[in-house]
Amino acid sequence: MIYRIVLFFVMTVVVAGGSAAAERANFIFFITDDISAEDLAPYGHPVVKTPNLDRMAREGRVFDNAYLTTSSCSPSRCSIITGRYPHNHGAPELHLPLPRDQHTFIQDFQAAGYYTLISGKNHIGEANEIGFERSSNGGKPGGSEDWVKLLRDRPAGRPFFAWFGSNDAHRAWQRNDRAASYKAEDVVVPPYLIDGPETRADLAEYYHEVSRSDTALGDLFAELERQGIAGSTYVVYCSDNGRPFPRCKTRLYDSGIKTPLLVWRPGTIQPGRTNALVSAVDFATTFLDLAGVKAGPTFQGVSFAPVLRDPRATVRDYAFAEHNWHVYGAHERMVRHGDWLFIRNARPDQQNLSVESDDTFPAGKELWAAHAAGKTNPNQRDVFLNPRPREELYDVRRDPHQLKNLAADPGSNETLRQLGGVLDRWVRETGDTNPAKPTPDRAKGRTNTVGELPGAASNAARINQPGPVRK
Repeated sequence: MIYRIVLFFVMTVVVAGGSAAAERANFIFFITDDISAEDLAPYGHPVVKTPNLDRMAREGRVFDNAYLTTSSCSPSRCSIITGRYPHNHGAPELHLPLPRDQHTFIQDFQAAGYYTLISGKNHIGEANEIGFERSSNGGKPGGSEDWVKLLRDRPAGRPFFAWFGSNDAHRAWQRNDRAASYKAEDVVVPPYLIDGPETRADLAEYYHEVSRSDTALGDLFAELERQGIAGSTYVVYCSDNGRPFPRCKTRLYDSGIKTPLLVWRPGTIQPGRTNALVSAVDFATTFLDLAGVKAGPTFQGVSFAPVLRDPRATVRDYAFAEHNWHVYGAHERMVRHGDWLFIRNARPDQQNLSVESDDTFPAGKELWAAHAAGKTNPNQRDVFLNPRPREELYDVRRDPHQLKNLAADPGSNETLRQLGGVLDRWVRETGDTNPAKPTPDRAKGRTNTVGELPGAASNAARINQPGPVRK
């Protein structure tokens, strides 16, 4: 009798496990390069055409408050794949590879029997070391030329996680005949840029690459439907940082640190928008949660799966981000809470620059020329400030471009004190540090010597504490 009970129990577990394996969801993670959320039609842009993202928005969940951990390509991607803040994953500055001893959620997917592949822009490390079974560069120019073929050639009978990294919209601009083209007179110039011919032409080329990334998304939708697996596949769309223009990429304003985030799975996710606050460190935990795979202790994020079920759900009250070396040195820290954005700058005695905001590219060149001629207004002088404010506080709802710093406003004293305390706690608990000998600015055309990294002095790469999450 006991034998029969045990046998029944074992068979039940095996059958249940086999059923669960057969029904496990697939994942396509579509990450673009250098695209700000506000430049997409689902986020209200009146000019840029993104019909496939429009479909994704109509049929899936649109996140209006998703934030990256940094507005810098490689450390941002490393945060996503490890579920850790830049100073905690050990590669907090541009071009540093993810240390081999850092754990990734891709490794967990692979261990759970998933077929894991990456194509297009990687900018994290060796694909096999971070858990990918197959990899390719995706071809040129968009990095998406082999994505459909990879989906068709995947092993039968295995669920898959596909990380597809688009090269769009990273400079230098390239064109094809599949995506919409734009006229310079039709672009929308942000108030912190010069409304001039060079900037308008530059933005028009950027818009084309944004639309080109959308065509790759359409190809994926068509292939999922051709294979009959759209209903069993989560498609997630985001960016690694903001647009490559002055006061955007590398910066902790919404133009740089706020990511578009759309999640689609027909029949599972009901259409709707959410104001729920989400951090890029939450992606890893969420993907594992949706796959039924337990997340280990190294992940600092929380699952936002509840928000996919109910757009009114809340999983975090604070989102944090950092700005470290990205060709130019920096040490800024940010916390987002409610309608408030608070930034603290440990190096206020220097300009806040990136290659995209100096005079290298057309929009930057036009901005610097206007400034030299005394023709910039206060909104356009940010990248020239030296010294800079040590603290910045913005009401994001009333000031969407973060142009009016309220840190010195007596009416904001209590908010400033509270958010400063929250940021202090995050710095303390996650082991963040301000390097004594930081990486110097890189001279044009020359390689750079890496200095002391943020978090190195406290061995932050071994700290798993997430800092404050809920109020």
